[in-house]
Amino acid sequence: QVQLVESGGGLVQPGGSLRLSCVASRSIGGFVTMGWYRQAPGRQREQVAIITRGGNTNYADSLKGRFTISKDNAKNTMYLQMNSLKPEDTAVYYCNANILAEDEIVAVWGQGTLVTVSS
Repeated sequence: QVQLVESGGGLVQPGGSLRLSCVASRSIGGFVTMGWYRQAPGRQREQVAIITRGGNTNYADSLKGRFTISKDNAKNTMYLQMNSLKPEDTAVYYCNANILAEDEIVAVWGQGTLVTVSS
């Protein structure tokens, strides 16, 4: 069973930056996709960004230009660089991996890391 552990969340002022990390318990090179999702209080979880096995990326339209997803296969780690943060970015951010296992895609989630954007 793969485990994902997020870190890097915290309190930041509007306009500031944070980098989230997601470390996997084993090699991520074969993961079909990895991604970041977030859930704000009282709202549904939403997709932030996705990165494929080949490194292609996709972002929520509202976040393009401010957030950057990347991964380092050698470190079994995925990142989310968040710039120009706004109060509405406040949420718990979750790491996700979609893994092919015996002809089936299995979704694995981390426990989440809280990002609070406030002055």
